[in-house]
Amino acid sequence: LTRVAQATQRSGALLILDEVAAGMGRSGKMFACETEGVIPDFLCIAKGLTGGYLPLAATLTHQRIFDAFLAPPEEGKTFFHGHTYTGNALGAAAAVATLDLFESEEILNRLPEKIEFLRGQLMRLKDLPGVGDIRQFGLAVGIELVMDRETREPYPSCERRAMRVCGHAVERGVFLRPLGDVVILMPPLSITEEEIKRLIDAVESGVRTCLSDAR
Repeated sequence: LTRVAQATQRSGALLILDEVAAGMGRSGKMFACETEGVIPDFLCIAKGLTGGYLPLAATLTHQRIFDAFLAPPEEGKTFFHGHTYTGNALGAAAAVATLDLFESEEILNRLPEKIEFLRGQLMRLKDLPGVGDIRQFGLAVGIELVMDRETREPYPSCERRAMRVCGHAVERGVFLRPLGDVVILMPPLSITEEEIKRLIDAVESGVRTCLSDAR
């Protein structure tokens, strides 16, 4: 990301970052770009902005971009970005409440400990047959399932192994979803250590049950 930012600066291009999923604490920082010290020209956020309770998105930018559209109407510089649901009062109230909780509950300060605890729990899965790779970035995890760990040979897509693992977890009260043959973990920032254990217990049980033929 740093190299991309440097390239846009050299060329004069604008840098637009999509933090709809990665922003609002998911990475351990408020915004994932902070982990590399990158400041974009546009930052797109949503999802966690309201804690998931209501749909609301926002596009943040800096003064230079704002000033580019600041002129008398007759100059024709206006950026007509308004739409029917812009500034929805209920969505905005949910966002304000979420931001208040970030501050009052010191959410960001408590995330590093949770992230490291999750990392430790994931180690229980790394040597299981069928687990080809585990990728973690903050409180976002992808567990790649393969038929053969050594060759990384995948399962036939028609077998939907990751979907089976997720279904197994749902039966145990843990809602998961796959992307292809990758089991995605995106726990809420409020998750407790006990809940993290339950989450990984469900995944481990699912892998052992649904990938018993893995090598």
